[in-house]
Amino acid sequence: MQLRPSAVALATALAVGLTTLPLAGVAAAHSAPSKSCSAQTSSPSTSRGPDAEALCAALAGLPDQDATAAIIRVGGKGSWHGVAGVRDITTGAPALENARFRAGSVTKVVTASLVLQLAAEGRVRLDGTVQHYLPGLLTKDFKPITVRQLLNYTSGLDAGASLGDSVEDGYPHRFETLTPRQVVATAVAKGPQWDPGTRQEYSNIHYTVLGMLIEKVTGDSYAHQASVRIFQPLGMRDTSFPQGPDPLIHGPHNRGYDKFSGELTDVTDWNMSDRWAAGDLISTTADLERLLVALFRGKVVPKPQLKEMFTLPHVPGARYAAGLEKLELNGKVIWGKTGSRPGYATAIAAAPDLSRTLVYSVNATDAKGDGLPIAERFGFPAFNR
Repeated sequence: MQLRPSAVALATALAVGLTTLPLAGVAAAHSAPSKSCSAQTSSPSTSRGPDAEALCAALAGLPDQDATAAIIRVGGKGSWHGVAGVRDITTGAPALENARFRAGSVTKVVTASLVLQLAAEGRVRLDGTVQHYLPGLLTKDFKPITVRQLLNYTSGLDAGASLGDSVEDGYPHRFETLTPRQVVATAVAKGPQWDPGTRQEYSNIHYTVLGMLIEKVTGDSYAHQASVRIFQPLGMRDTSFPQGPDPLIHGPHNRGYDKFSGELTDVTDWNMSDRWAAGDLISTTADLERLLVALFRGKVVPKPQLKEMFTLPHVPGARYAAGLEKLELNGKVIWGKTGSRPGYATAIAAAPDLSRTLVYSVNATDAKGDGLPIAERFGFPAFNR
């Protein structure tokens, strides 16, 4: 888990919906916070199942200064589901457990899976180069960059342009469009950061290029390939990508908020098209749990290629493989991925043998900040035992 242009026509109409609320008023914005904790164990011995007490404690008191809502699903040896907080701070409506949300960089797990499927089909070689698959994309300043180096963040590509260095900076531009091709062009213009394969640096740019590669190899859109290859076969009916610059989350969802100068600002409606294959996914905790379990069982990526998702590159300090990150918690090895977009913090994680799985979506009030406090509160308890 990672522990850290033209305006759209409907911008004016959506801007009218701006909501701000002093942080001190969050707890008073509703009369009865929604909290539901349930545990189902696969054994009469509850000590083998999730630590329900710790997980319920994580949800206690929502909404608060850190989050307005949270949804947690724990599986493996025993299962546990919990939801707490409010759907909307202005109405106090209880949070929805089936809510759709922006999953941020969890998108990279989908992108890596698509590339590895194509590798299994012989349509992409992991040691093949960007220069081969996307001729003309990179300048002559770049040494050959392999597909594998994109997957594990060792390509040496610099970060591309954005519409703001922070949520607050980006907020006035939230309905503008910065296309993936524009993002890549600005990255290429900076030249290489270092020789490919010598260092690892996490960045969206690697997966933006992989999205372009998927489209070039398949002759199809990235979103459609994700749908027909992953979402539909796994029954992920509530998972999709926005249609181009569409800033809305369609279907049931809990609204997202971010702190601006001591107040909460509604940041739910946002054009995320620049994140695309690196961070544009919309999903639910149930769907992501389905993806996580199927992936680890070798039902998404064939097992010969799946090993790429659990193999770190031989560079100093490497933590990331293809799409997944490795960490150790309470003496356990865990593989997973976090994601964050304004108002939404997401994580998927599991032990390699699936004895414990975790998916959460937290409407964090500082989702793009240091993700460790959110992970410690809502994620770490899942691996207590």
